[in-house]
Amino acid sequence: MAKKMEYHSYLENGQMFMACKDCGTYERVDEKTIAVRCWKCVNTIIGLPEEKSSYKPTGRPAGWHFMNEFVDADGNVFHKGKEQPKLKGTLSPTKVKPPKKKTKRRTKEQILVAREAEKKAELKKAIKKQKDFLNHKFGD
Repeated sequence: MAKKMEYHSYLENGQMFMACKDCGTYERVDEKTIAVRCWKCVNTIIGLPEEKSSYKPTGRPAGWHFMNEFVDADGNVFHKGKEQPKLKGTLSPTKVKPPKKKTKRRTKEQILVAREAEKKAELKKAIKKQKDFLNHKFGD
């Protein structure tokens, strides 16, 4: 009968700590534990998990599944995102308009300058109206 190997362990505040069987760092364990392997050693043995790319481009425009009717380049017909195999190849592909350009947000200074220009234009209009009234020019 082979004798079980004992790894170094100690008790601290009622918690048992045991040395990792590979690198020797101490990990918290249960009292019945015979051997332990730390998370670093497990990670080197198993390796990092491969991350799968969640997004796979389909070549269709954004929001195609919200359209009442969409026909892709292959001739597949979709009604509200659900494929209609009976209608395949019966319709011409949907033409998609490019998205509108977003307007840049104005700074506070630009807003104040624009407001000042509007006030100035209104003031000029009022002055012209008064001059026309004084010169007996009425808007006929």
